[in-house]
Amino acid sequence: MKNNIQTMADHWLKLLIYSVFVLIIKVHGASQVNLTILDSAVSKGAVCLDGSPPMYAYEKGSGDGANNWLIYVEGGAWCLSKDNCLLRSQGMMGSSRKRSNNPYFTGIIDGDQTFNPDFYNWNRIYLPYCDGASFMADVEGVDPETNLTFRGARIFDVVMEELLNMGMKNAENAILSGTSAGGLTTILHCDKFRGLLPNAYRVKCISDSGFFIHGKDLPGAKGREDRFADVINTHKLAERLPASCTSKMDPKLVRLLFN
Repeated sequence: MKNNIQTMADHWLKLLIYSVFVLIIKVHGASQVNLTILDSAVSKGAVCLDGSPPMYAYEKGSGDGANNWLIYVEGGAWCLSKDNCLLRSQGMMGSSRKRSNNPYFTGIIDGDQTFNPDFYNWNRIYLPYCDGASFMADVEGVDPETNLTFRGARIFDVVMEELLNMGMKNAENAILSGTSAGGLTTILHCDKFRGLLPNAYRVKCISDSGFFIHGKDLPGAKGREDRFADVINTHKLAERLPASCTSKMDPKLVRLLFN
């Protein structure tokens, strides 16, 4: 009974948050931006969990922001097991085929100067999240049991290549940002992103609600350790992490995703 009540409470809370979000968008009049499907990425193995091509949405910069670039990475937690990832692949968080709506450009990628005076006229990109591991995995083969692919790292690489060819290689200022799992993406890919833009004046990374502290005395610490250990094992991330860290840290490697 208690679990049912909690489930109902969670459902109504999510519904309330979504309703407030929709109301804000309607009052503000935020714009939806068309998604571009990167079909060419498939030949490079850069695909979502279900094997569908990645995508992004882009609004061109103007005026004094024409040579500045801001990338926002979508959040959405992680999938912790093959079964969990298989379920995820049946929705838009694991498949571009299931993503029917174009994203709203709000917050830091809003094109309205009133609401976003610092970045409204920058080149702004929305990167949908469809790999379930913060764009970190790069498993060569397709999983024989589920037919899933774990290749988020390749998605990140091909999207960056696309943006560089679109003009980001000449960026004066650039920001990689994201929320939650997208925020973790910015932490894990920040050095790589900086390396792509050696001639830029400033390159920054912003992790919004994407810093997951490892502290044994914090509430839920054991659950967080187990959760990230499952992500690492499912997506085979151990070999993707730097040896300079894995040689010194806990064998479960969990802390590498927190610190």
